[in-house]
Amino acid sequence: MKDFETNWTRVEFKTYLLLYCAHADYVETEEEKSLITSRVSPELLKKIHKEFDADNDYQRIQKIANTANYFGYTEKEADVLLDKMKTLFFPEGEDMGILEENMFRGLKHLLV
Repeated sequence: MKDFETNWTRVEFKTYLLLYCAHADYVETEEEKSLITSRVSPELLKKIHKEFDADNDYQRIQKIANTANYFGYTEKEADVLLDKMKTLFFPEGEDMGILEENMFRGLKHLLV
């Protein structure tokens, strides 16, 4: 499906994933924005955020699945990527809510 194909680099893909994770509870907090900004350039974040905001949840999921398939993530690579995301958004001592747990479970299926 052409609508869901991307020509992202791995960094752009990871930026989109960061935004997707930040929106697991449907709210992007200032802390999450700062966290993402500390990982990617402001220009890249603005570019990817514009696309992310224009997409609905179905489009986001399709883009993530298609791009992950294009990059050919192994299960181990997907686990490492998701563990890094979890560590970023849920530092030691902070628990994930049910929405976040479900989102990470779903992402694992999309990435492999």
